[in-house]
Amino acid sequence: MTGGGLGPAVFLDRDGTLNQDKGYVHLWADWEWLPGAPEALAKLKGAGFRLVVVTNQAGVAKGLYTENAVRELHLLANRDLAGRVPAALDAFYYCPHHPHYTGPCSCRKPAPGLIERAAAEHGLDPARSFMVGDKLSDAAAGLAAGCRSILVLTGHRRAEAAAAPPDLPVAGDLAGAVRLILAGG
Repeated sequence: MTGGGLGPAVFLDRDGTLNQDKGYVHLWADWEWLPGAPEALAKLKGAGFRLVVVTNQAGVAKGLYTENAVRELHLLANRDLAGRVPAALDAFYYCPHHPHYTGPCSCRKPAPGLIERAAAEHGLDPARSFMVGDKLSDAAAGLAAGCRSILVLTGHRRAEAAAAPPDLPVAGDLAGAVRLILAGG
């Protein structure tokens, strides 16, 4: 990707999109990359996309783990990724809130706050970017921020596809989403 102005990115949900969704993953021992995810990320990096994780982490609000645990897991995941493929994630943004525990916020997906903040802080153009996730709330956040969204059927979200709008692209996994992205969306 070349050209002036703001750059393109792929915003990525975490649990169920990049790694196995085992429920409140916050320890490195519980992290397991989904098959093909590291290689798919490397293809996106090779095509010039910035890679930004945007994830809801309600376990923080529920007192199950700390924000430090989230940051440490992200550091370890990125280190592991760089050791597997020639790629690294450019940034991680997480929402530590949950409406039942902390009240409403502007960063919990489906709100676009995490994407908007990342775009502003990293010079990214949502109109040239994609949001990939396994929940309709991920897709909604991307669309609200001005991105093109793709729903993946990994994680526990196969039922999400049945409720997806007919114009929302659906891919079997991250590798399938990358094929759609590299084909122009």
